[in-house]
Amino acid sequence: MKPPQRLQTLIDEGLIDTVVRQLMSGKEAMVYVVRCGDETRCAKVYKEATQRSFRQAVDYTENRKVKNTRQARAMAKGTRFGRQAQEAAWQSAEVDALYRLAAAGVRVPKPHNFFEGVLLMELVTDEHGAAAPRLNDVAFTPEQARAHHATLLTQVVRMLCAGVVHGDLSEFNILLGAHGPVIIDLPQAVDAAGNNHAQRMLLRDVGNLSAFFGRFAPELAPTQFGPEIWGLYHRGVLHPEVVLTGRFEASGVAVDVGSVMREIDDARADEAARRLRLQIAG
Repeated sequence: MKPPQRLQTLIDEGLIDTVVRQLMSGKEAMVYVVRCGDETRCAKVYKEATQRSFRQAVDYTENRKVKNTRQARAMAKGTRFGRQAQEAAWQSAEVDALYRLAAAGVRVPKPHNFFEGVLLMELVTDEHGAAAPRLNDVAFTPEQARAHHATLLTQVVRMLCAGVVHGDLSEFNILLGAHGPVIIDLPQAVDAAGNNHAQRMLLRDVGNLSAFFGRFAPELAPTQFGPEIWGLYHRGVLHPEVVLTGRFEASGVAVDVGSVMREIDDARADEAARRLRLQIAG
């Protein structure tokens, strides 16, 4: 196919050889299958802020550090340069999170390069070598649902032990690779210790997983893994090999479960609207 302009730059720089096809169009980026020498990878081309349906909500960007003080001042003032700097910081956050999580043993695509707003990374494939499907496009037996749910809880725990909360985790941004689920889409990832909304986001992430896999294994839907994981983290006893029970006795700290569930419903409504727009456009 004819390379998009944003990818032609990477071809000119010798970072990729050819563009094979478009893989998907998301709320924040377009993803393409590309060839780099003997390897097939994917290129995530971030959309401009004005073209995205996902907004850089202050909840996600709270307490993100910017090393350049000039950029930080411009971002705070909302100048044109500041908006450009904020956009660059939003994109590089995913790159930083991928390297950080890969080092912690979390199942994420291996990052290869980041250039001019394009992230080159591993193409996650299924057992046949084809691009892996999203969980939302797959049906599971109860046994498979329980196994994948347990695997993903382990990944959420590893992420939190590495100080990261995904912030937008659901069946729409998890791929079913040849060796199990792989977590994708991390520009909105937040620092667990430095973001005041981290607990709410962690509960929402885990709640999304329980709700989705609960469609196939109903006993998963009412579990309390989210509060259990956060409670262990808050007490400083969470570790990657922790054995979870799915049960949690509330302490004196109140959690607004209704607010979390409303956010889950809103996220699902946004995704349904996006899918309808894609069907109409197709």
